[in-house]
Amino acid sequence: MSTLIETIFWLALFLVFYTYLGYAVLVFVMVKIKRIFAKKGTRPVELKSENLPSCTLVVPSFNEVDFIIEKVKNSLQLAYEPGKLRIVFVTDGSNDGTPEALQPIEGIEVWHQAERKGKIAAMNRAMKLIESEIIVFCDANTMLNTNCLLHLAQHYSDAKVGGVSGEKVVQSDGADSASGAGEGIYWKYESFLKRMDAELHTLVGSAGELFSIRTALFEEVESDSILDDFMISMRLVERGYKVAYEPQARATETASENVAEEFKRKVRIAAGGFQSIGRLKSLFNPFKHGLSSFEFVSHRVMRWAVAPFMLPLILLANLALVVLEPHPVYLLLLFAQLVFYLAAGLGYLLEQRKLKLKLLFVPFYFVMMNVAVLAGYKRYRAGSQTALWEKSKRKTAVVNHA
Repeated sequence: MSTLIETIFWLALFLVFYTYLGYAVLVFVMVKIKRIFAKKGTRPVELKSENLPSCTLVVPSFNEVDFIIEKVKNSLQLAYEPGKLRIVFVTDGSNDGTPEALQPIEGIEVWHQAERKGKIAAMNRAMKLIESEIIVFCDANTMLNTNCLLHLAQHYSDAKVGGVSGEKVVQSDGADSASGAGEGIYWKYESFLKRMDAELHTLVGSAGELFSIRTALFEEVESDSILDDFMISMRLVERGYKVAYEPQARATETASENVAEEFKRKVRIAAGGFQSIGRLKSLFNPFKHGLSSFEFVSHRVMRWAVAPFMLPLILLANLALVVLEPHPVYLLLLFAQLVFYLAAGLGYLLEQRKLKLKLLFVPFYFVMMNVAVLAGYKRYRAGSQTALWEKSKRKTAVVNHA
């Protein structure tokens, strides 16, 4: 009996280690090896101004009146070849004054219908009216650096690139909550993985804060898609195109307003993750998709569908081993787990009391993120997660990173 439990324990521990650290190390080494044998640099060929593709910036905006004027100012300041950029705000379903605030402003287009059908429905509707060579999607509560579009457009000099994603930057300050600081740390690590994935082969999914696509390659995804941005980019990968990553194109947003808002956001993402895995089954075939399959499984499937379920299994198996065979190694590992979860719990209690202790940010956010995945799986199984815009409240002070 103890042999079986040992096997389960070490296998589960390996899977969690690989998901959160092992894959990062492995992909980093693979990129280093690739650089040795690469015949050319990793940067795209720079396009001259007159050769830039025509571009439409699409900003889905559901009840964003708190951010929308600042977003318009930011959008109008973006550098691009004159006459080649069109800026469109899609405000379907908004009833907080967002469309009315936008209507008098020159230099932008406002597309609005009263019925609320969800973000993907609004995007699908907008796509039928766009004829530019590339489309850039951006959230209404994110601010872009001035040369953002220029950096994205350079990648389209490569015919193999079907889409390009920018870098999400979570604006943080010393007053941020544990969830906000944890979100910032998480995205720094995630940005590193995105750079490695893209340099090795392709980015594994784009974030809705900032991503672009060749207009001719856009295909409508299912209207009930929860992670529309992820699905759109991964359907490109399914078709053999690459999704590039451009860290110099930055989308800056503030952290979630509080723990509850960040948890709500993570639950929705997790539910969408399980839905996406079910709809991207072909990417499990390495004989067809090669490195795309390796990256998809290692970076996304393991993170969503494996590691969160292994964590409680590791703890239970460790407890059983200590009872059946109190070996010093198992005692030490159990102690380490208990200290980690105690630190996470303490981080939660301090968060509730508005007290800050950065040492506890990482364990607290890590546990919250994995609990959110389990909650997201439950919501996905129950079919209770809709594709409608589900805003998470964020702090309102966003600065423009030029």
